[in-house]
Amino acid sequence: MRRSILGVIAAVIFAAPAAAAVDHAELVKGPFQTGSDVTRACLQCHEQQARDFMKTVHWTWSARQRAGAREFNLGKRNAVNNYCIALPSNEPRCTSCHAGYGWKDASFDFGKAENVDCLVCHDTTGSYRKFPTAAGHPAYKDIEFPPKSGKIWPAVNLEKVARSVGKPSRDNCGACHFFGGGGDHVKHGDLDSSMAKPPRTMDVHMAIDGADMSCTACHKSEKHIVPGKALSVSVAGARQTLDCSDCHAGTPHQKNPVLNKHTARIACQTCHVPSFARTLPTKMWWDWSTAGMDQPAPKDRYGLATYDKMKGDFQWEKDVRPVYRWFNGAVDRVLMGDRIDPDQAVHLNYPKGERADANARITPFKRMRGKQPYDSGSQVIAVPHLFGPGGYWQNYDWGRAIANGMKLAGLPYSGQYGFVETDMYWKVNHMVVPKAQALGCNDCHGANGRLDWKTLGYTRDPRVGP
Repeated sequence: MRRSILGVIAAVIFAAPAAAAVDHAELVKGPFQTGSDVTRACLQCHEQQARDFMKTVHWTWSARQRAGAREFNLGKRNAVNNYCIALPSNEPRCTSCHAGYGWKDASFDFGKAENVDCLVCHDTTGSYRKFPTAAGHPAYKDIEFPPKSGKIWPAVNLEKVARSVGKPSRDNCGACHFFGGGGDHVKHGDLDSSMAKPPRTMDVHMAIDGADMSCTACHKSEKHIVPGKALSVSVAGARQTLDCSDCHAGTPHQKNPVLNKHTARIACQTCHVPSFARTLPTKMWWDWSTAGMDQPAPKDRYGLATYDKMKGDFQWEKDVRPVYRWFNGAVDRVLMGDRIDPDQAVHLNYPKGERADANARITPFKRMRGKQPYDSGSQVIAVPHLFGPGGYWQNYDWGRAIANGMKLAGLPYSGQYGFVETDMYWKVNHMVVPKAQALGCNDCHGANGRLDWKTLGYTRDPRVGP
């Protein structure tokens, strides 16, 4: 009698050492028509793993959080930002980075395990890619993309990928995290495609000529929960989930007690990540108010377009010096529906902490600035419908786009809109340089030191005096 695939896989798993990866080459049989077909095969042995994954923020894009007296769900699912602004009404485009299949609108069923995309994190062939506008699905047939470009987006060989699964690699994580904000080197500044195979001078941890660590070496998952939170989708706990001291505990500067004393009030990244976007420029300004005009799209000194009719004006910067703020692990932020003051720049998020806060440390950030639509009648950040039928990118009508987007987000709309300047703070964690390139005393305490002491709560450089 032929043994079932379930029995064969179970025998291999239980015969293998606990840490060994299982070769699926002879265990997974196709053909598969869709990604969900692959997941159904995975579920024969890995149903519990799928259920664990479905409890994580990589799946829910939301988590229960508390800020003061307020308790709410917050995540990519319902946050606002100053890149592509918000998820509601734009799902098929935004969810191309969701670890699932078919989240095209609010009807997506988060309880169906077959909607989980196992391959996006476990592909080892490098050939698995989600199609940019297909709500998390890969291409199942060759498709011209962008339309009328003559470029073909190839279909994925699902059987080949499914038979070649393994532990998540840097490429798996980077497929989404290097390309946040709509493209490569747009959002984070310290995460882009240059980090796929960086030299040691770029990042000592992930360097191919250095430690060559995978993302999971630090972001060690348990039951598919990956530690680490982005300030864009959290209000608290960012320092508590993952910190340099998790590996570099105690007194890492063995021969320099002065530096060890600094670590109580200064984040490791402040000295060890002196700049970000060192190979590829990152976006630092995005002005939506100029979108919709037929005008030239000049390129900057990096050869990057500074205007796009669909998105407005951009500014790119390279080898950027961070801004520095006290940070205690908590974040102030604007939620959907929160009233704002349009007469000043709106902090969509802001790191909490101050000099008198014993739990705060001086920490480096990318400060992303922009201008985006808001409901000028009710004074809340607008949620525009950008992508898809009836969206702004089809009709270039802000009034219609905002009305449609706000309705789908469950928010009232006054019928009036304007544009408000906003900023966001993105904590800099990667691109850790070799210690010889780390900041020295005079980089902060010299005549032209990089720290803004008054913003940090000092009257002058504390090395000089109180």
